[in-house]
Amino acid sequence: MKTRGIILLPKLLLLLALLSSRVPVRAYSADTVGSCSSNSLKSDARTFFEHENELLRQRRRNEFLTSYEYNTNVTEDNRKAMIAVATSNAAANKEMTRNVIASGYVDSSDEDIKRQATILGDLGIDVLPESDYKELLNAVSLMQSNYATATVCPYNKEGKCTLQLEPHIQERLSDSRDPKELKHYWRQWYDKAGTPMRENFKKYIEMTRKSARLNGYSSYADYWIHFYEDSEFEANLDKVYKAILPLYREIHGYVRYRLRSYYGDEIVPENGNIPMHLLGNMWAQQWDNALPLFTPYPEKPFIDVTSEMLRQNFTVRKLFELGDEFFKSLGMRALPKSFWDLSVLTRPADREIICHASAWDLYQDSDVRIKMCTDVNTHYLYVVHHELGHIQYYLQYEKQPTVFRAAPNPGFHEAVGDVIALSVATPKHLKSIGLSDVGKLDDESRINELFKNALKKIVFLPFAYTMDKYRYAIFRGEVEESKWNCAFWQMRSEFSGVEPPIQRTDADFDPPAKYHIDADVEYLRYFAAHIFQFQFLRALCTKAGQYVKGDPEKSLDNCDIYNSKEAGEAFSKFLSLGASVHWKKALNEFTGETEMDPSALMEYFEPLTKWLQAENQRLKVPIGWGDTDIQISILTIMPISIGVSFFFDISRIFSTADGENSRWGRHAQYLNFLIFTLIFLTTLVLIRIHDDHVTAIE
Repeated sequence: MKTRGIILLPKLLLLLALLSSRVPVRAYSADTVGSCSSNSLKSDARTFFEHENELLRQRRRNEFLTSYEYNTNVTEDNRKAMIAVATSNAAANKEMTRNVIASGYVDSSDEDIKRQATILGDLGIDVLPESDYKELLNAVSLMQSNYATATVCPYNKEGKCTLQLEPHIQERLSDSRDPKELKHYWRQWYDKAGTPMRENFKKYIEMTRKSARLNGYSSYADYWIHFYEDSEFEANLDKVYKAILPLYREIHGYVRYRLRSYYGDEIVPENGNIPMHLLGNMWAQQWDNALPLFTPYPEKPFIDVTSEMLRQNFTVRKLFELGDEFFKSLGMRALPKSFWDLSVLTRPADREIICHASAWDLYQDSDVRIKMCTDVNTHYLYVVHHELGHIQYYLQYEKQPTVFRAAPNPGFHEAVGDVIALSVATPKHLKSIGLSDVGKLDDESRINELFKNALKKIVFLPFAYTMDKYRYAIFRGEVEESKWNCAFWQMRSEFSGVEPPIQRTDADFDPPAKYHIDADVEYLRYFAAHIFQFQFLRALCTKAGQYVKGDPEKSLDNCDIYNSKEAGEAFSKFLSLGASVHWKKALNEFTGETEMDPSALMEYFEPLTKWLQAENQRLKVPIGWGDTDIQISILTIMPISIGVSFFFDISRIFSTADGENSRWGRHAQYLNFLIFTLIFLTTLVLIRIHDDHVTAIE
């Protein structure tokens, strides 16, 4: 695992890769002005980075413009244009990186110069030779195009197979209570959005592995992790997952119990995994769409302001104006005119668009945009504020050098969007903007709202954890290619306790049915964001005077920072840093903390945790999902994997033994025989324990 610090081996490998590409290197030297003074050297460095940052800004603008055009108008011509610009930029980025590494500025005593050099010396996939780079972009863009254009057939009806994921399929998953219909749409989507992309995904894995090696990393997983600048980040991630697991298990057990009461024993088991098609979401990453089936207090109404928005004749633009007003109330920046002119906020009728909501920084004159297919309802009220959180982040760090126009931790950007949505969703805020007349909930309504929020926030964490734990395993070569699909479902089973509604085998290929896997988006940023957002919330609410620990009148779950200039000032200062400092320093200045810490999240949901523990005990609800296929398969596969690796290591060490050392060769043979005998016997025992273990997940 590596960080952004000065790492000798990766830099040497990268420099060798760059020197082999035959692009001329511009000469930069400290004595070009005839002086070796400290001030002169720093002046040269600043001139150097000002120049490179401006060129980088221009390249990013051109690349993001063509990418935005493709995302808002999915055509083959736009896809090719996007790849062409990205390929051209990759060559220029290589030259830039070569210049940065050759300059020696990574050894500068000036922390700002050193940090710029370290980040700009990180090429990522641009390190690939041009032909490989094009292959990678082609594979990724084809997966994205397939995802954007995939359609399915209606259930039990004659008609064209033109139903899209959003809104058609998702509406049926949310509203239907017919398990056969839900199974139909689940299978159709995974068969069309996932399986046909196997070869593109294979090419993606091949090229990202190559790029990781050229960058000096053992795998693309380790390359992703290095962005967190923390050698212990993966271990801390595992600790956080374990910390939230008891609450997740309580939610899982309660939901499974209530689903079983509704659907019966034949569809939902008393123990074990929950069939995921019943949970209201294609990927079972959030379960709130199925909330009517397991509401703690069904007689208590939820906060849903959709009807009120419709009564007040809200438009999509009005939703965004509300979000803009929220940030202005904090003393932060207003949306520029170009945002309203250039964003795509609803689904166009005349072209295909990738509807997945996203915020864009176009790197010139405050050109920020949003691309999404918005409807007027409660859900989109929160999504709009989330996306505008990204936009505000872009605007706040706009004055930073191009290299620092980013979050210092991949999880910060998502957390910024989510912390705003948390404030907006409170009864206090909804009352203040005229969408509700209830400013505080009674105890039962509070449990309902916390439970609904947990179905989005807590339930999401094991899902996000699995998305990248799975890809880490693929990137690191820990799963045979022939087992890629079953490994995916085995990990969903182990970490989340959910399973597909039908048998899936390795003849299927389901991971690309999730957009972020198609788009090469590292996903643990969302896991981290779901932890950081509650740390941010606690800090902002404290500064706004809206939170006092232990005070029921000032609890985290009803904190609204709207109109707080104190909170806005602290938030602006935090956001304006961009990536100019290490994330732990930025976090410490903002919250007083230096680690990803789930204590704020657990405090937020503490009333729900206590209620669930008591209710599950009263109902005698089984908790957990027992041994899973993944637990068996990991115990079966990993000893073989480790043993094979060790076997070859031993063989290589002793294969050339001769003369007086020949006895070591004989010892190696005996050792290899013992290793494989042990692995074989272990496998037989595990298969005996789990004699129904098969490669397909039932």
